[in-house]
Amino acid sequence: MTVLTLSTSSAASLRADAVVVGVAKGPKGPRLAPGAETVDSAFDGRLAATLETLGAAGAEGEVTKLPAPAGVKAPVVVAVGLGEAPEDGAGYDAEALRRAAGVAARTLAGAKKAAFALPAAEAADVEAIGTGALLGAYAFTAYQAKDGGKGPLGEVAITGAKPRDKGHKAAAERAAAVGVEVNRARDLINTPSNDLDPTAFAAEVVAAGREFGLKVEVLDEKALAKGGYGGIIGVGKGSATPPRLVRVAYTHTAATRTLAFVGKGITYDSGGISLKPAGHNETMKCDMSGAAAVFAAIVATARLGLAVNVTGWLALAENMPSGRATRPGDVLRMYSGKTVEVLNTDAEGRLVLADALARASEEAPDAIVDVATLTGAMVLALGEGRFGIMSNDDGFRSAVHTAALAEGEDSWPMPLPAALRKTFDSPTADIANMGARMGGGLIAGLFLKEFVGEGITWAHLDIAGPAFHEGAPFGYTPKGGTGSAVRTLVGLARRTAEGELL
Repeated sequence: MTVLTLSTSSAASLRADAVVVGVAKGPKGPRLAPGAETVDSAFDGRLAATLETLGAAGAEGEVTKLPAPAGVKAPVVVAVGLGEAPEDGAGYDAEALRRAAGVAARTLAGAKKAAFALPAAEAADVEAIGTGALLGAYAFTAYQAKDGGKGPLGEVAITGAKPRDKGHKAAAERAAAVGVEVNRARDLINTPSNDLDPTAFAAEVVAAGREFGLKVEVLDEKALAKGGYGGIIGVGKGSATPPRLVRVAYTHTAATRTLAFVGKGITYDSGGISLKPAGHNETMKCDMSGAAAVFAAIVATARLGLAVNVTGWLALAENMPSGRATRPGDVLRMYSGKTVEVLNTDAEGRLVLADALARASEEAPDAIVDVATLTGAMVLALGEGRFGIMSNDDGFRSAVHTAALAEGEDSWPMPLPAALRKTFDSPTADIANMGARMGGGLIAGLFLKEFVGEGITWAHLDIAGPAFHEGAPFGYTPKGGTGSAVRTLVGLARRTAEGELL
């Protein structure tokens, strides 16, 4: 695991395997970012010119390596692009710093230590660099032979920071907690379903609960049946591995507000009887990304000791076809008492979330946020890089959107048109689990809204697009599970603890 430290040493004098500097696109060529001054001095003030000669322009994602001259303790200088240089006097955007640090950390896989001499004058800069570096250093190698493989960068030392400054120290602590927990979520998402079924996932939560002082309750298939959780039972009954509902709670003695996070945890989604076509099954281990995000966010909140109560509900099931599986046309009686006609067994996420939302509502939290890889329709609407936000409160939806952007997670507010509600009326049950074909992501949100307790503020994050990245790594985003929404949830918890939300 990569370690994050703050160093008072100059970039040139710190002993490391490499020193990372930033370069931006200026009006007259590449411009060195603050933090690189001592390294530039060792190049006799010609580092920018040397980089330009080598073809560097400072574009985002660009990496240029060159041997370090005498006067720099590290043998290699790694220049990473920051994109367009800010106007004079303005600082660098936090997301630009996160992405540049992520690229550098990934480039330096296998190294023991690197000095990150990126702009770090402000605490926010320190947090951005630290978070980006820890996320960029991530690699999932649990199932690969170790021989010859490069492990992640061992230590990220941020130079120019102030280890004794309370703001800088707190920023580094936030970066470390969030970075570690986003990577925990990524590990869970990337773990194959034969090793991470509902029982194994629940065991992971129990173990973390012991480590971080969280209260964990696991409802097994018997408790679910006795409690009337028809949605979770209905989705999981086709699998040889039974479902689970996990409640994990963090409390703080000074807390005055309580948040509930609800996560979809389909550890494998075949579609059930409404079987997915060939080519749509291979990455369905990622259908528990919402539950992974909720779990990781609560652990991060505990690591940071935030003055807020947060309860997580992980609705865990495996959606498989079998002689016992729920069939299209079956009617399920949900935990809330409502009945749902199942028209498509591949619209299963909303069924498990419905039970968890109803149960979470009973505890009357100040707000509920659910997270789910819920609909392909949301990917069609927003693309793969951002998640949609729906809510029963416009102000809360805006607040969640603002928090997401501040944490570097791209999102977009989406409506809940009341006119679509009638499209999932059922002649047999209270409602159906499918409605009109167009606007499917919105219909899923409207369905979930039916199970939120009256008067409770609620938001729904559909992370189907950004949860699993199948392309080449970029910035701090790896191939595979991304840990989408963890940072947003932690941001919401922090804002609530600080009195900025609710």
